[in-house]
Amino acid sequence: MKATYQIAEKRIQICSIYEQVHHYCREYRCQGEPDFTVTTTMADIDYERKKALRNDFLEGHLLQERQSAYLEELAVYRKIAEKMPEYDTFLFHGSSVAVDGQGYLFTAKSGTGKSTHTRLWRKLLGDRAVMVNDDKPLIRVGHDCVTVFGTPYNGKHRLGNNIAVPLKAICLLERSAENHIRSIAPEEAYPMLLQQSYRPKDRTALAATLTLIDRLMGQVAFWKLGCNMDPSAAAIAFQFMSEGKRGTVC
Repeated sequence: MKATYQIAEKRIQICSIYEQVHHYCREYRCQGEPDFTVTTTMADIDYERKKALRNDFLEGHLLQERQSAYLEELAVYRKIAEKMPEYDTFLFHGSSVAVDGQGYLFTAKSGTGKSTHTRLWRKLLGDRAVMVNDDKPLIRVGHDCVTVFGTPYNGKHRLGNNIAVPLKAICLLERSAENHIRSIAPEEAYPMLLQQSYRPKDRTALAATLTLIDRLMGQVAFWKLGCNMDPSAAAIAFQFMSEGKRGTVC
């Protein structure tokens, strides 16, 4: 099965075993000559299965074919992520929301509340806030601009849109009884950036990714937000991140 999709402004031809991946990516379908092609095999699916079983991702009651179709979705995106550094783009694990055409990206360890926090932004700001991607956006790092892209891989709740916006700030979330935010130096953000970025197996692609992260650090603002799940956390975060204020507020 074969079709072409435009993701992060690149036309990608996907050649798959199962149809499910094409249904999953349907909102990104396009025409035209592809920039590159990804082709999956049963070996790719078996690799994802072993990885998922190690991390206890698969539910035991799923039928084998259903498992394989789902795992092929992961295999396709892994192949895309391996190729994207050639185009100054890399995959990042986080939840991104756009407000008034500017992108804000929240990242943290799993279970911290990234999706919950961006939901609070949407509740606070209404139609001004649009989800870009709730799980695995792509980030393109130019020499004078950074862009965050929606992708089909937007989390279990499928929160995201086929849009691209300039990335204004990245915020590291952590749980806290009281809400407080402070600007941080890129060096403080670096360990989390490295952890949350997809690191290709290919050495050349990995080196390119590390270069992109270095360039990213010089072009966007970084913040650390200690937050609870109260709506005031969103109000504080938006006020400081959008206005570029520095310091701490509780």
